[in-house]
Amino acid sequence: EEMLTKELENTTAADREKLQKRLSLVRSMIRSKIRPEWMFLTRIPVIPPALRPMVPLDGGRYATSDVNDLYRRVINRNNRLKKLLEISAPDVILRNEKRILQEAVDSLIDNSIRHGGSAGGMMSQAQRRPLKSLADNLKGKRGLLRGNLLGKRVDYSGRSVIVVGPDLKLGQCGLPKLMALELFRPFIIGKLISRELAFNIRGANRLIEDDIPEVWAILEEVIKGKYVLLNRAPTLHRLGIQAFQPVLIEGSAIQVHPLVCHAFNADFDGDQMAVHVPLSEEAQWEAREIMASDKNILKPGSGDSVISAKLLDIILGCYWMTRIIPGKKGEGKYFASTNAAITAFDFDVVDFRAKIMVLGTDKPKYADWGGKPFETSVGRLLFNSVLPSDYPYINKEIERKSMSALVDDMIVRYGVERIPEIMDKIKNFGFKYTTYAGITWGIDDVKVPEKKPAVIEKAKAKSAEVMEQFNNGLLSRDERLQKNIEIWHGAKSEIEKMIPDYLDKTSSVYDMVFSGARGSMSQITQMAGMKGLIQNTAGETIEFPVISSAKEGLTPIEYFTTTHGSRKGLTDTALNTAKAGYLTRRLFDVAQDAIISEEDCGAKEGFLIRRASLTGMEIPIAKNIRGRLLAEDVKNSAGKILFKKGHLLSKLDAKLVDEAGVSEVLVRSPLVCRTIHGICAACYGLDLGRNKLVDLGEAVGTVAAQAIGEPGTQLTMRTFHSGGTASVGGDITQGLPRVEEVFEKRSPKNPAVVSSVAGAVLEIKNVDKEKIIVVLPDVGDKAAGKKREPIEYPVHFKRMALVKVGESVEKGQILTDGSADLEELFKYAGKEKTQDYIIAEVSKLYELQGETVSRKHIEVIIRQMFSRRRIKEEGDTDYSPGDLVSVGDLEQANKAVKEKSGEEAKAEPVIMGITEVSLSRKSFLSAASFQHTTRVLINTAIRGNKDMLIGLKENVIIGRLIPAGTGFKGSPKAKMIEALHATEKIDPEVETEV
Repeated sequence: EEMLTKELENTTAADREKLQKRLSLVRSMIRSKIRPEWMFLTRIPVIPPALRPMVPLDGGRYATSDVNDLYRRVINRNNRLKKLLEISAPDVILRNEKRILQEAVDSLIDNSIRHGGSAGGMMSQAQRRPLKSLADNLKGKRGLLRGNLLGKRVDYSGRSVIVVGPDLKLGQCGLPKLMALELFRPFIIGKLISRELAFNIRGANRLIEDDIPEVWAILEEVIKGKYVLLNRAPTLHRLGIQAFQPVLIEGSAIQVHPLVCHAFNADFDGDQMAVHVPLSEEAQWEAREIMASDKNILKPGSGDSVISAKLLDIILGCYWMTRIIPGKKGEGKYFASTNAAITAFDFDVVDFRAKIMVLGTDKPKYADWGGKPFETSVGRLLFNSVLPSDYPYINKEIERKSMSALVDDMIVRYGVERIPEIMDKIKNFGFKYTTYAGITWGIDDVKVPEKKPAVIEKAKAKSAEVMEQFNNGLLSRDERLQKNIEIWHGAKSEIEKMIPDYLDKTSSVYDMVFSGARGSMSQITQMAGMKGLIQNTAGETIEFPVISSAKEGLTPIEYFTTTHGSRKGLTDTALNTAKAGYLTRRLFDVAQDAIISEEDCGAKEGFLIRRASLTGMEIPIAKNIRGRLLAEDVKNSAGKILFKKGHLLSKLDAKLVDEAGVSEVLVRSPLVCRTIHGICAACYGLDLGRNKLVDLGEAVGTVAAQAIGEPGTQLTMRTFHSGGTASVGGDITQGLPRVEEVFEKRSPKNPAVVSSVAGAVLEIKNVDKEKIIVVLPDVGDKAAGKKREPIEYPVHFKRMALVKVGESVEKGQILTDGSADLEELFKYAGKEKTQDYIIAEVSKLYELQGETVSRKHIEVIIRQMFSRRRIKEEGDTDYSPGDLVSVGDLEQANKAVKEKSGEEAKAEPVIMGITEVSLSRKSFLSAASFQHTTRVLINTAIRGNKDMLIGLKENVIIGRLIPAGTGFKGSPKAKMIEALHATEKIDPEVETEV
């Protein structure tokens, strides 16, 4: 060790890294008391026969585990070597035999290490496939760690096709009787024995098989008050598994409440769902109190209501009922009360949708009209009758947006608890009147505009003109394409404007589109107007436009042109799903130990949330500050204090701040949290899925990973096109690949230019195929050196400069469009600017797709990216220079050294990609089950690391409760479980029948 330390002091930079690695290896071996000679195997352990089975096949052959083959090779070669040594064979033969023995041992332990991990290593003789060695049995999705320890197949579960259950309450699901009988069998057997209908388990099973009527009665009884879990794969966020009270039904399909479909992303075209039974009392408590579907109404990712997001037929019914149609029966009549109007409707005096005048009662519902008659319709009166009696009267057409706003408002007014009951009433209303309305699709509702041929002729003439210019050599190929695209885009938008005039306002199609239930104007345009220009698989626009609409029918050549895009769409979706799933997995792995572990870390600093974001997209400040704790008082422009420091901003508070025109708010944030392990509740703020301050023990890292990963499937791989043509330099990666690029801290192609100094722009000049931005550093800028020479930044010519000549720039400012390299940004602009940039980039990508992801989730992930420090000077700690350690570990090590009045280690902050962070984890179980299993295990063995079982995965692997939620000591949920244990001492049924 001393020798290496000395060598390190007088070495060149090139050798330093090598020596540092050697030194840290030697140190860790000394620390973990591992002797170097233990690296050589003199004996090989043999795993128990049960783990390497042999099965006799008919015909006297055996099917055997690969490990047996590998062991056999080692034994054969070893014995041969023994014989050769005994007869003292020539050196050449011995050397060769030793080499192949070494190869056999290597292959037994890890077959993929030889030959660079390719299948070119050891082969199995017959099938020409590599043999699975000991290490291969641990690796990958089907290996021991991920296949057996982190995910197991469970008993008491079943799966079936789902169908809609329109009569269910929000917290219920329909469970087929035969399924329930099988799932709850142990409970039924228990009851049969305690009632002395059977005397042992075998007898009870026979009774169940014989289908005696008592069994069904007992099943009804057993199921009362019990919850089952329903899950639909893929489970992208926590709403993919929810608890329901089962209602026994005939048939063999599971019935699902229509409003929970959006959370599961389910539809009824043959989807299947799995049912699981929580067996223990604690599990039933968790299902009832935490996982019940009527308690999970808000999306944890954004805090929006998840049940009002997709109300297809329900919206349609409500819209149809609340629309007023001129000239309907009974129009203009006056009624003395709401009941009189409804009675008149019952006797067919007035139509649902006729405009009538009604005098409201003195209930708070009608307070807005102050006892005067108001204009409305019977349909609106009926719709309002399903809303709570104290809710203000809604006198307008209810379409999708206003329904969402209505649900949001009711959540604020009545709390999440009352929503299920109200939503069920709205659901019944919507279904009833959609049926009543008789709305249906008819192609005749869609009419082709009469002026279409004229527009097409005009465009064709223009296009021919362009072609002529091209043939005469006046235009280049690119210009011709560009002009043609502009011509046909213009024609399409002209036709698009005509469509609404040709749509009958009372037709079914109009109702469907304008209620927001299904379809959009652009789809109607494709059916009645023209399909327009199509992109090919490479994302380039095809010059040949599709002139026909779907109603007129496409010509064979047009049909053929459209098949490109359709196929690409399908393949892209299939490929993307896997990518998005992998991203979610990496995000989860990096953030799993972010758990709320204390009430308040006492951090004084905050994080500034500004109105104008870096991306130039105007996002209302209210959206970003709701659910945050204030780090300082918020004042309006007059200096009046709106909210005090430490106040938790609700949705309404945030709106007030926004309306007061406050430009920036300092809030607590996970990015400034001082907690060593995990995050504190004050820095995290509101739990979006439950609409209250986050509880201790809440696994916020996992929620963040799901919130970012779940919409990931929707972020398609569409690259950004300018005017429909892909440009070379201006191409910015978008969608999922960009999210991945940011979180993995990869360098983008053609990155944006980041200024390395503070100064002023001298000039922007064009040279050959690139621009050059010249910056003159300010006086006193250390980076510029003594001479203060201008610095030149070469830029790709398609990149746009964001600065003008003469403008002053800060150090770390982004000078062009495009994506900045995070490493560079961090180096020059510092930590806070980089964090701001990441948040802005990621939010922008999701906003463009119309998905909202709360900022705090992105912040939790960024906190993990910045959670490591690189050791510069080790002081008296056990670290070596260049080691990457987590902030918490560093603080603890320094504290220990300080107590002995030694020298503390000095370290610098680093930014790392999420995979790197996951693999530099202290817990080896967690890192090994993530990626590079063998590498992680080898390093652990050499360094003699201990796993302190702090995170979630480690505890799942060894079969303990995870230290989050009910498993987190001191969390409110854990206390409730303890209280449950205290009351549950005697089984009441057994006692009464003694």
